[in-house]
Amino acid sequence: MTAGSGMTKGGPVADAANTARKNALQFVLTVGVLSFFADFTYEGSRSMVGPYLALLGAGAAGISIVTGFGEFVGYGLRLFSGPLADKTGKFWPITIAGYVVQMSSVPVLALTRSWKIAALFVVLERVGKAIRNPPRDVMLSHAGKQIGRGAFGVHEAFDQLGALIGPLLVAFIIAGHGSYQFAFGLLLIPGLACIGIFSSHVGGIQSLKTWRSTFPPSTQRGFR
Repeated sequence: MTAGSGMTKGGPVADAANTARKNALQFVLTVGVLSFFADFTYEGSRSMVGPYLALLGAGAAGISIVTGFGEFVGYGLRLFSGPLADKTGKFWPITIAGYVVQMSSVPVLALTRSWKIAALFVVLERVGKAIRNPPRDVMLSHAGKQIGRGAFGVHEAFDQLGALIGPLLVAFIIAGHGSYQFAFGLLLIPGLACIGIFSSHVGGIQSLKTWRSTFPPSTQRGFR
């Protein structure tokens, strides 16, 4: 009886652990695909931002200031977005907001005719990345705890693949069409794919209650 009772008790525990691991892996893969399309979009954009600003009339100093300030904002804002996510527990809403800001800023560059207006969207793209990275990485770290290893490696593989393909495609487009506006416009496609995947998967991802018990109390509120 005792042995039988132990087996009965161990079964659900093992099933719960397997479900948690499976859901965590699903989370990592989904975020990896999101990062592929996100990097495809913004790395493709960043590969031509300098020449595009120059085409619109910006000088070397202006381009340096815009891109440098964008990087400063992109890292500096993480000092606020990270603690905000940790304090409120709204990890997914903050992550989604960052992705939407970033993915929408890139294709809008196709419509700009002034380098000063374009500069605003270049910086805004960096703002979006600063908003979404800290809360996303916290969730990945806890998913990795469930999987055991490889969460950031899998994510980085998707990330770097997108960062490779995006600029290559942009180079072929500009070589063939000679139009920066056309290239920026086409980056709307992977940007929409990124947001579309969020829309179709976020409900399932947010319901990972089998492994959110491993999160600190503040982070659990974002997964209710």
